[in-house]
Amino acid sequence: MELLRDRSLHLVFIIVFLGLSLCIFPIHGDERDVDCLRSIYESVEDPYGYLTSTWDFKNNSEGAICSFTGVECWHQGENRVLNLKLTNMSLRGSFPLGLANCTSMVAFDLSNNDFWGPLPTNMSKFIGFLTTLVLSSNNFSGQIPASLSGCKYLNVLNLDHNRFSGQIPPELGLLDRMKTFSVANNLLSGQIPKFENNFTAEDFANNLGLCGEPLDPCSLTFSKRLDPYLIAGSVMFGATIIALVMCAALIFRHCNSKRS
Repeated sequence: MELLRDRSLHLVFIIVFLGLSLCIFPIHGDERDVDCLRSIYESVEDPYGYLTSTWDFKNNSEGAICSFTGVECWHQGENRVLNLKLTNMSLRGSFPLGLANCTSMVAFDLSNNDFWGPLPTNMSKFIGFLTTLVLSSNNFSGQIPASLSGCKYLNVLNLDHNRFSGQIPPELGLLDRMKTFSVANNLLSGQIPKFENNFTAEDFANNLGLCGEPLDPCSLTFSKRLDPYLIAGSVMFGATIIALVMCAALIFRHCNSKRS
């Protein structure tokens, strides 16, 4: 009985101590989220002041970032970014590497801006926690990083209306949670990877030479692309053979006439 009473008193003491600790040392949201937004703010050009008007880092109160334009927090009053939607703001710059600090964020939308350059090759290091990534209608270029396959939680990946080139990494087919995917209107070519979900032809339209389902088979696409060259080459080869035969005939005739 005394042992039970001692344990009960010990438990009460722990609860009271934890309660006092919370009062004296209140738990705040992750300061890394603030550093993440500050890094983005400092790395992009904002010609029309969409960010400048509300992104005030002088306000140190908990949850202040939740009032920033484009920022949605998990809960008002704590610095934990849920979604970051910076669309149609004419923002300029390269892909913001500071995203690595927004570890509580699940959706990032940069569509309809003027971001440029290649994406980081180790992309999953910066956005491995995202479920939604929308980079549509910018000027991103280079190859689509194969490391995106490490972003296991992606449900939405929109890379359309950019200047991505090369092939779609086959590794992206490993993203079995992905429900929405678009690389339309880029400079891509080669075989379309096999995905768990069946995406439409519109998701791959207007590229240099993508082939495979849901587009034309690669063999057919390849033959279509080569047909004009094959025809021109055949004509030139035929003309060359004819010219050589005629030259040989003239030489043979000339030699015979000399012997006569």
